[in-house]
Amino acid sequence: RSAAARGPPCSCAAAAGGWPFDSATTPTLAAMANQQTEIGTGGMETYNMHHGFPEALVRGLRSGFLQDSDYHHLTQCETLEDVKMNLQETDYDQFLADAASVTPATLQAAATKKLVTEFQYMRAHSVEPLSSFMDFITVEYMIENVMMLLKGTLGGRDVNELMEQCHPLGLFKESTMRLITTFDNSSKGYADLYQTVLVETPVGKYFSQILEEKSAKLETAAEVRHVLEEVEIEILKNSLMKLYLEDFYYFCQKLGGDTAAIMGGLLRAKADQRAINITLNSFGTPLNEPTMREGDGWPTRKSLYPSIGFLYPQGTELLVKVSDEATMTQAMEQIGLPYTSIWNVHQSTAVSDKSIDDAFFEREVSMLELAFENQMHYGCFYAYVKLKEQEIRNLVWISECIVQQQKAEINKFVPVFSLHSPWRIQLNSGR
Repeated sequence: RSAAARGPPCSCAAAAGGWPFDSATTPTLAAMANQQTEIGTGGMETYNMHHGFPEALVRGLRSGFLQDSDYHHLTQCETLEDVKMNLQETDYDQFLADAASVTPATLQAAATKKLVTEFQYMRAHSVEPLSSFMDFITVEYMIENVMMLLKGTLGGRDVNELMEQCHPLGLFKESTMRLITTFDNSSKGYADLYQTVLVETPVGKYFSQILEEKSAKLETAAEVRHVLEEVEIEILKNSLMKLYLEDFYYFCQKLGGDTAAIMGGLLRAKADQRAINITLNSFGTPLNEPTMREGDGWPTRKSLYPSIGFLYPQGTELLVKVSDEATMTQAMEQIGLPYTSIWNVHQSTAVSDKSIDDAFFEREVSMLELAFENQMHYGCFYAYVKLKEQEIRNLVWISECIVQQQKAEINKFVPVFSLHSPWRIQLNSGR
């Protein structure tokens, strides 16, 4: 289709409810992006030559998402065997054929395995820079896996049990992953873990950056141990995710074109979500102490906020000063839509049974769905993975409700590509 038919690159932002701060208010980010050499995804003349086949695959797979009628049939099921039978009529087909019994856990594992197989097939047929882009998608799951292995090891859990719980999209060399769980709980063990294991993982550069910021020379193993202690695991994880989001964002900006615009919007929204959640979760913890909210040290709450996003920098400066839910409400009122409406959902949780996470999921799904409206960009690959994750969450929720006989709660999920989605109804009513 022509550029006019495809619509503006950032139409997803407008449809998702607008942004509290226009990109023009963040010249620093724009300047940084302009200083980088653009890699390019290829124009109309060359894009299909390099990336036409994997994009055709992902758009074909897009037709396999569960439809409203499928969800209706699933919510009417009385047992998980009924769920299995209904899913056989969808794109999931015989994905549970090898399962001895059907449980929410086995359903989740089988659905995730199917997603990973599809992703790896597309990755195998990609060339640069699309292959690097798809590798960036897996880094988030690698961080989750490494942090789970670290936390589980500190808690004395079995290594085989931990390996089974790792997300398959975040797997890397198994010998390296197992080494993470074998370090001694001593000063020398922590030093070896950093010097010979963590830096060799695909996310090692982020570990190095954090530990170097924490201690310029890491002169003693005790300093490494202090950073990796269980009490700081969540802070370390948030720091890793911050660096990953920033790295992924600037990579997409170097790609340019619709990929930069669409992925830029998606990653900036993700960064805003993390900043708000970090602030909310800090209440009642040391990170909410006045001396820990801001400053150049590590860790402070401010240091965990990504330096990208629609909130950055004005909105995050407001979040830095927040000390409780009352001041959070004031900050959200100053920030404006769409975050005021999301915060209102959190404040009315006791009335609506809808959490702030549900509101974020709904907003993210609407943006991800709209990523499929444009062509010749990489955003659809990222959107496919994230939307499939949401669909798997929906299946697990429905299955859990059936097992626990909570049919009254069964429809409280976020459908994907639904004609009855709140944002789509609102968009159509405005025409």
